[in-house]
Amino acid sequence: MVSQQDAIIDFTAAEAVLRVERTSLRVQQPATTADMVSLAVGEPDFDTPPRIIAAAARALKQGLTHYAPLLGEKPLCQALANRVAARSGVAVSAGEILVTHGGTGGLSAAILSIVNPGDRVVIPDPTYSLYADLVNMAGGICVPVPCQADLHWDLAALKQAMQGAKLFVFCNPGNPTGIVHTCEEMMALGDIVQASNTLVIADEAYSDLVFTDQPFTSALDIPAFRGRTLYCQTFSKSYAMTGWRVGYLAGPAAMIAAAARVHNTANGSVNTAVQYAALAAIEECDQDVLEMHKIYRERRALMIAGLSAIPGLTLNQPEGAFYCFPSYSAAVSSVEMVTILRGFGIAVRPGSEFGAAGESHIRLSYATSKEVIAEGLARLKLGLASLS
Repeated sequence: MVSQQDAIIDFTAAEAVLRVERTSLRVQQPATTADMVSLAVGEPDFDTPPRIIAAAARALKQGLTHYAPLLGEKPLCQALANRVAARSGVAVSAGEILVTHGGTGGLSAAILSIVNPGDRVVIPDPTYSLYADLVNMAGGICVPVPCQADLHWDLAALKQAMQGAKLFVFCNPGNPTGIVHTCEEMMALGDIVQASNTLVIADEAYSDLVFTDQPFTSALDIPAFRGRTLYCQTFSKSYAMTGWRVGYLAGPAAMIAAAARVHNTANGSVNTAVQYAALAAIEECDQDVLEMHKIYRERRALMIAGLSAIPGLTLNQPEGAFYCFPSYSAAVSSVEMVTILRGFGIAVRPGSEFGAAGESHIRLSYATSKEVIAEGLARLKLGLASLS
């Protein structure tokens, strides 16, 4: 019998796929075995709060099992509009919110709806690797701008790179760095994109996970971003809803309409019951978010103390998200470092996955239990000691 594989003749993937394969820095690590400690995954280990699960169950029992409106269920869209308006001080009308298949669906719709072949897109380096993959899929040209030694933006370099750029994409708090950009940085960035007439995607997936003494400054707070920015948010991190796949975009109606065309073509509307679960999250679960924040703060302190005690590591203070991004002194690449550490039973992410400036760094997540963090740090110390 001829197999399906044997029947495929001279297949070549689309050029969009090949561009991503040629350029992507994203690393697919081997599956974590039972004896492996993983500090690699950017996913909360908490269960989704019960009130969110109950809301989804109610929606299903009420027969809310049909297609949702393409922009999103009206009650959820209105609640999100109210939230964005309260933050920005500007009224948000119908057509300025799009409910998406997670933050990934939102970012994909946003970037693919803006970027034409040949467009220059500025991104910080290091940063979340999905941005570059999507820009390359669209045929755009990524312009990575290395961050300063403290992992904050090099604003002078950004100002120069932004000349003639179509788009700037950033996350705040930062993945992988854990950096939280200050109000002064955000205002300076707003002036830069306004002067260069650059569009912006502001990915604030970790905005509820901030550990500085100063209030978080959102792109929604800065007038210079208005009219040119798609604000991208997800329920995954704040509410431990990674598997529910729900997020949203907010922005000018014309930009939302373009993103919706991409999202609706590739994804269609988001699961109806999940949208009512998301509505319950923002209406009923503020206390759950605060309780998880408290536990993350404790885990963060444990990881910072542990990393600071390991010779050969240098850590810039992580201020948000749930990541530490230390640099190391050993003369091996970050991909090689990951392989070495796996030999000592610990999984981490290579810094080079997030850009050339991330080389000689590793990303560790503290979105896991204190016991796992402590054991992971012990194994990390042994692995690094083997290289000295």
